[in-house]
Amino acid sequence: MSDPETIRVYDDRAKDYADLTDDQVTDDPKLAAFIAACPDGGRVLDLGCGPGAAAAAMAQAGLKVEAWDASSEMVAMAARHPGVSARQAVFDDISGHDVYDGIWASFSLLHAPRGDFPSHLKALHKALKPGGTFVIGMKTGTGQARDSLGRLYTYYTVLELEKYLTEAGFTPTSQKVGTGKGLDGNEAEYVLVTAHG
Repeated sequence: MSDPETIRVYDDRAKDYADLTDDQVTDDPKLAAFIAACPDGGRVLDLGCGPGAAAAAMAQAGLKVEAWDASSEMVAMAARHPGVSARQAVFDDISGHDVYDGIWASFSLLHAPRGDFPSHLKALHKALKPGGTFVIGMKTGTGQARDSLGRLYTYYTVLELEKYLTEAGFTPTSQKVGTGKGLDGNEAEYVLVTAHG
């Protein structure tokens, strides 16, 4: 994510976002399954880590966690969690080959412009070790728009998302659809897809 307005919203509302999302991590079966799928002591990336609650759960489970976010306020919050190595970074910073045993991209790549999405997925596939686990969360729909707070969103249908994942080299293996309330207070439909490299 490198949209300045979106980053500004997350910098300004970091505490509100943490209040909204931290409790959701505790009972998240997708996160628990992701952690269980990674080898003991494995190296993982939390891409768009926000305040770091998911990264903290990964670290508590014994994983070596890199937590990235474009918001400096989010990075500062994530860095406070024991065992979490947090840094300010954007999607264009994704690099390396066979680096991670798992990559968790929960509701972060939805802020990438549609034209950049395929190259980001290809870079993530390259960075993931063969057979590694990738989880991506996206709001579903069509088109691109800003929410009432000014954050830029790109929406995909479930079939469209799976097509992009397959074209990048991933093998989607499961999905969970649902609805949830965002920082803007609105309910939105979403999908979490688990895939492997």
